Amino acid sequence: MKVSEVMHAPAVWVEADTPVADVATRMAELDIGAIPVGQKDRLVGMITDRDLALRVLAEKRDPQTTRADDVMSPGVVWCQTEEDVEDAIHLMDQKKIRRLPVLDGKKRLVGMLSLGDVAHGTALQLAGELARAVAGHHR
Repeated sequence: MKVSEVMHAPAVWVEADTPVADVATRMAELDIGAIPVGQKDRLVGMITDRDLALRVLAEKRDPQTTRADDVMSPGVVWCQTEEDVEDAIHLMDQKKIRRLPVLDGKKRLVGMLSLGDVAHGTALQLAGELARAVAGHHR
């Protein structure tokens, strides 16, 4: 099974200079927990609801003046539409991440592959293995 058969599309992204208040609003409107961040037509990072909580709220930063690139996780791990889902799952396992931007053959963002997508689109065993791999155990 290919990533394109399981991912959700379309994908949205924000510019690096977007105020995090706008990022949070967009996440709420779309009911999503992460948005890729772009700059000059290239993906440069990801910003998650956790980034907003820990790097904005917990640090008492102003969400109107704090930019996405101030609090994003830099670097983007991604997969391609024509990759096998199993390969994407392995990548998510290796990197301990729950969401992957999906790029097409022209390296354009066309979708996202999430833990939920894997759970709904693949065998239960694969989804369970991925959930166990990316879920950090807190003591």
